[in-house]
Amino acid sequence: METNETRKTLLEVKDLRTYFKTDAGVVKAVDGISFKLSQGETLGIVGESGSGKSVTNLSIMRLIQSPPGKIVGGEILFEGDDILKVPESELRSIRGNKISMIFQDPMTSLNPFLKISTQMVETILLHQDMSKKEALKKSIDMLKLVGIPAAEERIHSYPHQFSGGMRQRVMIAMALSCEAKILIADEPTTALDVTIQAQILELIQELAQKLDTAVILITHDLGVVAGLCDTVCVMYAGKIVEKANTDELYARPSHPYTDGLIKSVPRLDKAQNGKLFSIEGQPPNVIDLPPCCPFHPRCSRKMEICTKQYPPVVDLGKGHEVACWLYAENKENSTDE
Repeated sequence: METNETRKTLLEVKDLRTYFKTDAGVVKAVDGISFKLSQGETLGIVGESGSGKSVTNLSIMRLIQSPPGKIVGGEILFEGDDILKVPESELRSIRGNKISMIFQDPMTSLNPFLKISTQMVETILLHQDMSKKEALKKSIDMLKLVGIPAAEERIHSYPHQFSGGMRQRVMIAMALSCEAKILIADEPTTALDVTIQAQILELIQELAQKLDTAVILITHDLGVVAGLCDTVCVMYAGKIVEKANTDELYARPSHPYTDGLIKSVPRLDKAQNGKLFSIEGQPPNVIDLPPCCPFHPRCSRKMEICTKQYPPVVDLGKGHEVACWLYAENKENSTDE
């Protein structure tokens, strides 16, 4: 059986930094993150609102609005080529074709004035060498693939004639219609009820396996991550504070923030009248953050060095990495020299 180590690396992000200049100061939305994505792998990026999850993936697509935003450093290597150095004219062959994205709200992503057929066919014609008739047939086939009934008739409907769950299915069909190698799903179930959420997530998983597509799933829900992702990156204040395969992360959450997130997920094996755990305090203001651990004001295990320096990334084995002074205490003296 192929593992992530033996599979081809499709995407490698190295020391990515995306900043926003505001009147109040510089917002370091993404501040030096690195990760890899292999073919067929599902990578989860989790964290609270404002942690930098969505900005990370908008940076990968080079969709950061400038001004005020700017990718100020790092590399985004897709199949060995740095996306940040690709001319704007060549980005079309990547966006929507090789890397596709499902946004949070399909109603704002689909044009309400155009039929679904027009929008899907246009996408396919832009990236694929097909006639309009062939593109329409493929669009219908994709709608069938994502479970939309009577696809031959429904494809000529407008977005408002679909329910929220069906619109999200249309977005998935559009994203995969050009056989993208990477699918980025940005909180794809946010506006949907629990039953439809489960269906959409199961659909993404099934299609990823069938088409051997790599998936980046952005979410704040660790329950979703547990059943869907191979690898997890936990983000806080623009940085990845912990990274591991899913089983390892749940068995041995090492960063106090990760531990808090997992404890805050409701569990059926706990007493029903038990109080749900919550992380004290609020996420930090990421404008001009001091060079220390940004989680220390909310951490019950903080040490003096946590208030002075940002911790190094420590390898715990089995691909498990964490940025926390709890695992780098032996380095404390050397960093003060």
